[in-house]
Amino acid sequence: MAQSTSPDDADRRRAFYKRIADQDLTPLWEVLSAIITRQPKSDCVPNLWRYETAREYLMEAGELITAREAERRVLILENPGLRGTSRVTTSLYAGLQLVLPGEVAPAHRHSQSALRFIVEGSGGHTAVDGERTPMEVGDFVITPPWTFHDHGNHTSDPMIWLDGLDIPIVSFFDASFAEGHPDDEQPVTRGAGDSQARFGANMLPVDYDSRSPVSPVFNYPYARTREALETMRRQDEWDPCHGLKMRYINPNTGGFAMPTIATFMQLLPKGFETAPYRATDATVFAVVEGNGVTVVDGVEMAWGPKDIFVAPSWKWITHRVDDDAVLFSFSDRVAQQKLGLWREERGKPE
Repeated sequence: MAQSTSPDDADRRRAFYKRIADQDLTPLWEVLSAIITRQPKSDCVPNLWRYETAREYLMEAGELITAREAERRVLILENPGLRGTSRVTTSLYAGLQLVLPGEVAPAHRHSQSALRFIVEGSGGHTAVDGERTPMEVGDFVITPPWTFHDHGNHTSDPMIWLDGLDIPIVSFFDASFAEGHPDDEQPVTRGAGDSQARFGANMLPVDYDSRSPVSPVFNYPYARTREALETMRRQDEWDPCHGLKMRYINPNTGGFAMPTIATFMQLLPKGFETAPYRATDATVFAVVEGNGVTVVDGVEMAWGPKDIFVAPSWKWITHRVDDDAVLFSFSDRVAQQKLGLWREERGKPE
């Protein structure tokens, strides 16, 4: 039976709290249930961004500011529950970046890890530490922390991609550094495809130091990914919650390709409906192919090619698709697993 507090005791407690507040102390018992919750609590909410709508605004931004002026011409995908924080989830950032024909997004580097998932265009490029890679729709490109990188578009059409960064994680640790490069485009010192040849063919240079937590392969082409998914489809082995879902890896270790951001590609066959699933990693999804509906915590989001949506932590999620669908996704699962925090659950909520 709960004990009642007398008026005298309540007054004494308030006076006590006031006195210790002057010494920068506060009673844990007053906030314990709020800071150590029984289940994850977050202001992050399910949301979908229609690509057609976002693209219109992005192209308008292209008329208002150059890539050089902006340094990075990006529209942030800001979660409605986290407005003013530049976050798509509590731990991750996402945005859509535009590089117009003839433009260069100047070279710089920073502490944050970044991914590029190509949404529109063909033949633009990203350069990372002296190597350029051409970019095609569906490619997953890595920018490791503290590596100089620039983006260019020498084609006749716009290049647009989804940026994903661990900005909130780095900010939490107060570990952000950044600097520009003296040139808009860094010198190219390696031929295109060099990293893929050295590290992406199930081989490594004989004396290579493989201790880096970041994959030395910085472009994972969609053509190869899609071919792998299609080959595995023949086995007809579908996970009830994920369909056919694969994770991108660092060939040095077999672990995730990036140290703070986990990346995935999954195939959902025509007519497939997933079983309910939830996990502690809030996840951003980008639609590569197909149409479908995702339900997150009772919120229904109908999506098509190039649309982007987010599922918060520990919310039940199901996908159902009208035709073959391919989804790219990223989350902080790799960081949570390293810290012993990640948890998943399959099945229907009680």
